[in-house]
Amino acid sequence: MLADRSTMNPQDRTGPWVELRSARYQTFIYERMVGKASPDAKAGDVVAVYDRHGALFGRALYNPRSMIALRMLHFDAAVIDEAFWRATIARAVALRRDVLRLDEATEAYRLVHAEGDGLSGLIVDRYRDTLSIEVFSVGMYRMLETLIPILHDAAGTVHHRVHVDDHVLKQERFEAKPFASDAAPKSIKLTEHGVRYRVDFASGHKTGFFCDQRDNRVRLAQMSRGAHVLDLCCYSGGFGLSAKVIGQAEDVTCVDLDEDMVEVTRGNANLNQVRLNTVHADAFNYMRQMQANGRTFEVVVLDPPKLVFGRNDQGDGRAKYNDLNRLASTLVSPGGLLLTCSCSGALSREEFVKLTTASATRDGRTCQVLDVSGAGADHPVNTRCWESEYLKAVWLRLG
Repeated sequence: MLADRSTMNPQDRTGPWVELRSARYQTFIYERMVGKASPDAKAGDVVAVYDRHGALFGRALYNPRSMIALRMLHFDAAVIDEAFWRATIARAVALRRDVLRLDEATEAYRLVHAEGDGLSGLIVDRYRDTLSIEVFSVGMYRMLETLIPILHDAAGTVHHRVHVDDHVLKQERFEAKPFASDAAPKSIKLTEHGVRYRVDFASGHKTGFFCDQRDNRVRLAQMSRGAHVLDLCCYSGGFGLSAKVIGQAEDVTCVDLDEDMVEVTRGNANLNQVRLNTVHADAFNYMRQMQANGRTFEVVVLDPPKLVFGRNDQGDGRAKYNDLNRLASTLVSPGGLLLTCSCSGALSREEFVKLTTASATRDGRTCQVLDVSGAGADHPVNTRCWESEYLKAVWLRLG
């Protein structure tokens, strides 16, 4: 719906409000676009948003301390009340259950994907009867007391764990601590496409498990039959396990710098009664050693953590992606597959494809782009916020 275009004098406005210098129909409204705010508008408030002519533009979560000053919730005159939160969360749950029918394939999926579901700053992953929640804004953090019961009602879950990353706390300039419901499990076992995993909330990153790569894991498995597979930055071993359990790969080597995650990967291999080669090492050092040994693999997966953290971070992050991909490509056998990924939202899909293909062909090798995929459909992209399309997975066949 378009905004209510009627104008109103500031003196007649009720509740906290913000007036814009310029109004655009996008989820993120940056601080430079904000003109003025009412004296009672505080960080974390739901505010009415007006354009520079005084017309009601919509409602948003406000944080004057953040570069993203407003996170738009809608662009109409409707109030933000419990009915709004219930309806928005119900739509998100219906997508996963009624449209995508994810309960038939997995016990782990993204229930709420922030901007993609109209709930900017809120990520919720469902692991069986437990919700793993990550918050990216002070406004959403303060709304959790209202939102968590609604989420449990909609999902039929019992437990929850809440995480706020230190980087987010610095960006949003607020203080928060992780918390959990009474008797919330510290770890949980689940099944995805027949592969079993243990999600360790204490040692895991983000929400504990990377649901976004679910479809890519299955697809890689289909290309791994009888292959020697190298899973770099393996986290809990998702790609390697899928290659071995579903794809019947000849052998799989999983490498990660985090010793705790290497131990989790070993445990996941035992859960599935398969043998993996697990290596605790820095990916750069390991690849250089394999390069020196002349070792190659028919399938190589490179899925590093986020390396580009914002628009001003492009230089260092791009250089790291370039170096990683250059080394990884040297370990791919002729005719083999390189699946290379980026979860950096500030790096566009087009840029990442150009970067990876340039790295792979630097030594004169031929390169075919088989596909460029992303996260599963439970990670929808809001066309008013293309930053929500963060995951890129480039499938390369190297000659």
